[in-house]
Amino acid sequence: MDEIVKQALAKWPSVPHCYGWLALDARGAFRMRDEATQQANLPGDIIRHTALLAFIYRNYTHDERGAWFFQNGPQRVYVDLETTPFVARTDPVHQFVLHDGKLMTDMNEVCLTEQGQLVLRNSRQIAMLDDRDLAQCLTLLKRQGKVINDDQLLDWLASPTDDLSLSTLTGDIPVRWMRSDRLASSFGFIRRPEQT
Repeated sequence: MDEIVKQALAKWPSVPHCYGWLALDARGAFRMRDEATQQANLPGDIIRHTALLAFIYRNYTHDERGAWFFQNGPQRVYVDLETTPFVARTDPVHQFVLHDGKLMTDMNEVCLTEQGQLVLRNSRQIAMLDDRDLAQCLTLLKRQGKVINDDQLLDWLASPTDDLSLSTLTGDIPVRWMRSDRLASSFGFIRRPEQT
C-alpha cells in the first residue's frame, strides 16, 4: 500500500466506503461506473490512464469477507468482479501474467468450468484466464499424459474425470471441473460487494 494512502487512512479513518463505482471485467480492465451506468446495468468506461491504473494496482486488496477493493486514500472503493479478483493472460516466456502485470507463479490449483473457463490459483491469487487466450493453452492441457484437442476437451467438459492436467513451468497440475456459479463460494471471494 502506498505511504500516502496509509497517511490518509490515519488522518481520516471514518470515510464511508464506495460501492458499485468500480468494476473489473473478464478481460482484466478496470471500469468506472457512474450512477447512470449502474442504473442502466452497463459495464462502464475502461480506465486507460497509466498512472491511475498503477495506483489502483498497488492499492488493490481484499477485506476479511473476501470483498476486493481499491484503497483510494482514506476510502475503500469496492470492486464488482465480472469473474475473479484477477485475470490472467498467456505470456511466451513466463506462461501466465496477471492483469496488473505481475507474474502468476506457484500455481497449486487449476479448474475448468462448464463454460470452458480456465481458472488458476496460487496461495495469493485466483485468476480466470482471459477467454482470448484459452486456445493458446490447449497445448498445455493433457489427458493421460497426451496433449488434447478441441473435441477431447469438449468430451472432458461433458463428462469430467480426474485424468486432465495443465503443464506449467513447475510441473503438471491436475485440473478439476467446477461450476462457474460456484467459483466465488469455493475460493472465498465476493463478486458484488454490498454495504454491511
